[in-house]
Amino acid sequence: MHEAGHAICLLKTPHSEPLHRVTIVPRGGALGMTMWLPSDDKMHQLRSEMLDQLAVAMGGRCAEQIVFGDVTSGATGDIKSATNLARRMVCEFGMSEKLGLIEYGEHQGEVYIARDLGTRSRNYSESTAELIDSEVRFLVDSAYERAMAILTENRDKLDILTEALMEFETLEGSQVMDILEYGEMKNPPARVTPPPMPSEVEEQPGKDDSGHTEKKETEETCADGAEERKEEEKQEQAERDPASCTPADESGMDGGEKK
Repeated sequence: MHEAGHAICLLKTPHSEPLHRVTIVPRGGALGMTMWLPSDDKMHQLRSEMLDQLAVAMGGRCAEQIVFGDVTSGATGDIKSATNLARRMVCEFGMSEKLGLIEYGEHQGEVYIARDLGTRSRNYSESTAELIDSEVRFLVDSAYERAMAILTENRDKLDILTEALMEFETLEGSQVMDILEYGEMKNPPARVTPPPMPSEVEEQPGKDDSGHTEKKETEETCADGAEERKEEEKQEQAERDPASCTPADESGMDGGEKK
């Protein structure tokens, strides 16, 4: 349901990138993933696109609140990415009306220890820092309210998409769009039957009997092969040393003496 919330918010925000795939198969530290692909190469982002991105990031937490009436720790990465984006919008991109077109803080990329450690300082006052925090909070809270409104309006689609993900685990973007438009998938994924668990294989009837039968047949085959090798060795020894033949070998076919 967490990833379903992300996917629905992505499709219901006009400036978001096209949905590519949704999966609840764990990868790395993520228990699921909602993936999108840009339609064109981009070097910059619009403010409207960033606001939509914040709403999509809040979609997972909002879905938890709507379905469970409570929240989990699964939105940790979403909260972190939304906070970082909102702070950059305020401090770097000049996208706050209250703070204007001013850069707050030193944003020079990664810290080089030999040069920057202990030398970076905050170039704004405490009152400005409070205003920055207030603007960042406003952006994130607004995105949360927007995502909550989208998912509340599409609650039935949220349940259908959640059930589809539980059944198929991975859905393509076109299949998710079918659910939002028609309430069902026009081209669902192929059903994959998982292999039986080891405990289920051991409990299958008749397996022990067949196992014993196969073992018996194997032992009989090995015994036959040993007898054949023994006969071949005796024949080879008789050809090399005729004097070592047994009396039975010296007799004729009819039991008489050999002439």
